[in-house]
Amino acid sequence: MAFLQLTAIIVDDYDEAIAFFTEALGFELAEDSPSRTNDGRPKRWVVVRPPGGETGLLLARADGDRQAGAVGDQHAGRVGFFLRVDDFAASYERMRAAGVEFLGEPRTEPYGQVVVFRDIAGNRWDLLGS
Repeated sequence: MAFLQLTAIIVDDYDEAIAFFTEALGFELAEDSPSRTNDGRPKRWVVVRPPGGETGLLLARADGDRQAGAVGDQHAGRVGFFLRVDDFAASYERMRAAGVEFLGEPRTEPYGQVVVFRDIAGNRWDLLGS
């Protein structure tokens, strides 16, 4: 058996990213541990995930100019993350009330309801539901 355990999102600030994912999106903070870079500098190992989810997001603070340039553009302006929820309307309203930036109005597609939003770093996500 195999499954995707983590995917990384490069962010500017750990605490701001944690707040966005836990408060605005309702994710759980699965881990926030001290760690070190390959050359010994301090960093944090921060993982968030949707409640009940197995795949998490590693929130990786940008380290250096190249990584800083990727913040918010990890998928070259395309939607790169897809958050499926059980109750689309309730999730959309909760996220709007929390200040999440939506890039249009919800629409109905053959696969369900969808609306694009940006995360704290500027990456595009699809919010999906029935």
